[in-house]
Amino acid sequence: MSLADLAEFPKDVYPVGRLDADSEGLLILTNDKTLTEKLLNPVHKHGRTYLVQVEGDISNEAMEKLRTGVSIRIKKEKHITAPAVADIVVPPNWLPERDPPVRYRANLTTSWVQLTLIEGKNRQVRRMTAAVGFPTLRLVRSAIEGLSVKDVLPHSVAELRKDELMGKLF
Repeated sequence: MSLADLAEFPKDVYPVGRLDADSEGLLILTNDKTLTEKLLNPVHKHGRTYLVQVEGDISNEAMEKLRTGVSIRIKKEKHITAPAVADIVVPPNWLPERDPPVRYRANLTTSWVQLTLIEGKNRQVRRMTAAVGFPTLRLVRSAIEGLSVKDVLPHSVAELRKDELMGKLF
């Protein structure tokens, strides 16, 4: 599904940030250049929270690495990620089944991790979980600062007033 499938947006409205084709969740669309700058400029260090289903029973050692910073490669260069808030969580009951579903194997266990990052490198979450030995199966951006995907139904658009949006973000 693409944005064009959801609604027709004015020509000057663009997504702030990105979700790759295999990811799902919260995406902010705006034509406000000030908001875009605040959300995209790394100096502002706003939090983005992801629910991540990983392959296997994630270890405490892997979780600690996620919390302290992981070595990943970005454009063939080594990058140490900023410390993340990382917790093992139960699969959220509000999250609908993925369409298409994540590959299922009866003998494969999975874990759910909630990660909050303040940086946004290309495919960073996927690279981080792979680097600690637990590849990502499903990735959902669940929140940007105080704005939560739980406030919006799947495959829908919620229009927020500027003051309402700014109150949740900053």
